[in-house]
Amino acid sequence: MIKKGTKLYSILNNKCPKCQEGDFFVNSSPFKFKNNLKIHINCSNCNLKYMIEPSFFYGAMYVSYALTVAISILTFIICYLLNLSLIISFISIVFMLVLLTPFIMRLSRIIYINMFIHYKKEENSKN
Repeated sequence: MIKKGTKLYSILNNKCPKCQEGDFFVNSSPFKFKNNLKIHINCSNCNLKYMIEPSFFYGAMYVSYALTVAISILTFIICYLLNLSLIISFISIVFMLVLLTPFIMRLSRIIYINMFIHYKKEENSKN
C-alpha cells in the first residue's frame, strides 16, 4: 500500500531512512519499556550511523511536542463533538497522552531522523 522509497514507509515500518531495509529500533514493540528507545548503532543493511552527532535526537523533542499537541487537540475535538464536560475532556486527554507516550517517543525519533536522511535506491543492498 505504501511504497518503499517514501518517508512514510520508513516511519510506519521503523526502517532505516536511507535504505529502508534495516530495523531502526532494537525492539519492535514499543511496550518493552526497558529498551523502548534503544536504537541500533548502525543500519544492518547499509551501515548508516543512526546517531549522526552527539545528542542528535534532542531535536526529536520538538517533534514529540507537535505530536502531543495534535493528539490533545484531536481528543478535545472528539470530546466536544460528543458533548462531554470539560473535566471529562481533560481526563480523556491525559489518558490518551499517557497511553500513547511509548508510541509518541518512538515516532518522534523516526520522524526526526527522516527529516535529515533521504532514501537512496542505489544503496539499498549490502556492499
